[in-house]
Amino acid sequence: MSGNTAADFRNPSIIRKLGIEALTKELGAVGMAYFIRQFDRGEGNYTIEREQLLADVTMDDIERYLEK
Repeated sequence: MSGNTAADFRNPSIIRKLGIEALTKELGAVGMAYFIRQFDRGEGNYTIEREQLLADVTMDDIERYLEK
């Protein structure tokens, strides 16, 4: 969308599209992705989930896995 074209800035999908386009133009695709990741809060609780997932994993298990 050119600078002369009016955009409906009340429409979140249009703002998102224009923002991604502007960031990609200025930062490149990789830079845009890194910029966006700064604002992703994610979901869940990584610490609790990690403890649950690894509760039964021992150092011996890890060593055996790495040897494969």
